[in-house]
Amino acid sequence: MVAETVFTYGAPALKFGSGSSTEIGHDLEQYDAHRVLLVTDPGVAATGHPARIAEQIAAAGIEVVVFEDAHVEPTDESLAGAVEFGRSEGPFDAYVAVGGGSAIDTAKAVNLLGSNDGELMDYINAPVGRALSPAHPLKPLIAVPTTTGTGSESTTICVLDVLSLKVKTGISHPRLRPTMAVIDPALTLTQPPMVTAAAGMDILCHALESWTARWYADFPAKQAAERVPYCGANPIADVWSEKALSLLAGAFRTAVHHGDDVVAREQMALAATFAGMGFGNAGVHIPHANAYPIAGRVRDFRPEGYPQDEAMVPHGMAVALTAPEAFRFTFEASPERHLAAARLLDPAADTSAGPDTLPTVLNTLMRDIGLPNGLAEVGYGNADVEDLVDGTLKQQRLLATAPREATADDLAAIFTSSMEHW
Repeated sequence: MVAETVFTYGAPALKFGSGSSTEIGHDLEQYDAHRVLLVTDPGVAATGHPARIAEQIAAAGIEVVVFEDAHVEPTDESLAGAVEFGRSEGPFDAYVAVGGGSAIDTAKAVNLLGSNDGELMDYINAPVGRALSPAHPLKPLIAVPTTTGTGSESTTICVLDVLSLKVKTGISHPRLRPTMAVIDPALTLTQPPMVTAAAGMDILCHALESWTARWYADFPAKQAAERVPYCGANPIADVWSEKALSLLAGAFRTAVHHGDDVVAREQMALAATFAGMGFGNAGVHIPHANAYPIAGRVRDFRPEGYPQDEAMVPHGMAVALTAPEAFRFTFEASPERHLAAARLLDPAADTSAGPDTLPTVLNTLMRDIGLPNGLAEVGYGNADVEDLVDGTLKQQRLLATAPREATADDLAAIFTSSMEHW
């Protein structure tokens, strides 16, 4: 094998700090925008943040159309509806997404199909979709997260459930990356505790999976046209992931249990941003691959703090539920990285426990912040393992980044051991 010698790095322009969301009208002027679509969801709309931002954009002389029906945990059906709205109300010079990853990912899809022909399935990752690349550039997208977790404001990924297949998958291309991320920690103060906990575990797993991903130089060499956003762990992504872990160690529990703590919210927003800049380039692996079928095959679990009109396992929660066992499995690929991560999250961690060290740290944290005690608590049992493995094996784009190859039997063992953690 001829080894890879090149890694890539990309990130949006960034504006961070309390009050930064008041300046979006000015930011849009820099992109020569005269007519924009603002995308949000009903829960975020109820906070008043999107309406206030729309008014401030209009005050800059820019026409604003608002779409507030983004679906929490987007589906192919919800995205198709949003795309239809965008195409019928367009054209637009730019897009603004105000909300969590669901609103931002919805805006990415609307932007993609407002700028290119075709349907969602043309662009969804193989083997679920055709994995076509967009033929035309997208319009500027300003992402304004109101949750601290998904990192969608930094990444090239749009995540969705394909309802007919009961699987979560995505669209991945560099052109989907937002043009600018506006991170206003004040907008995150309205997050309920369980949303903070689940989204925060998404931050943590972004950082851990990026930090432990297969090293970029361990991949076969690629030609320029073959390069993908997830290029493997590398020196630049490592910096962002390591800092995200250290920020989480100090702020995560406080943000969940004392949501009005402004300093903790700011640290969580920084951690989410840093982790997004890390995994958005290095990639994620087994916990995220497992999360897609966990979320896609949910039956009747309805978590506190989320819309109660339908069952869901929120993305960050789905990622966390197999993370301890996944990192126990990957330990042998890079023991020093797994132990270093455990020390970053808990300086008092007993590293003599070897492969049990990081899982113990994760289980303690998950219990402290009130996450479910494993897959059984969200409705799965051993009889579901084969189906869950099948869904994970469809996520080859993610599994390719794992530091250790996971067979179907390996994945089955991870799922089985994740039914109960403590």
